[in-house]
Amino acid sequence: MRLVNHEPNAIDLRTTPVHLGLGSRAKPVEGFAWDPEVLHAYSAAVAADGAEGRMVTIFDGDGLGDHWERHPAGDELVVCLSGSVTVTRDVDRVPDRVVLGPGEATVNPAGTWHAVDMAGPASILTITAGLGTDHRPRTGARPTEHVGTSGPPTP
Repeated sequence: MRLVNHEPNAIDLRTTPVHLGLGSRAKPVEGFAWDPEVLHAYSAAVAADGAEGRMVTIFDGDGLGDHWERHPAGDELVVCLSGSVTVTRDVDRVPDRVVLGPGEATVNPAGTWHAVDMAGPASILTITAGLGTDHRPRTGARPTEHVGTSGPPTP
């Protein structure tokens, strides 16, 4: 995994996220993977950006999300590119659902647990403040309060 300073070619955000950092810098994250070792290397490489760093990526999927997550360092923008997506937020232990179609977006406020479900094949673009992101298994309608892992952002 390495941050690229100047990428002259097209970037596939499905395989190569872009990190937005201090100084209005946009750096593709070459060799990125949702693997603990790579996530650790990414976190270390962008640590100096602190809470201002953002990851931009595209996710394709179909079906229910398997985890809850929250981003304590900042808000997350979720944009539906294709298909239909439901973003469920846990607001004071009450589910708050937003259904998105192509071109529609929602903001997950900092620290709010949320999950993403895709009704059939769908794609989303996310811009996420990843510092301190928490994940929890999705075993019911709301996140559990006892089990969790930390790591960089996913939707």
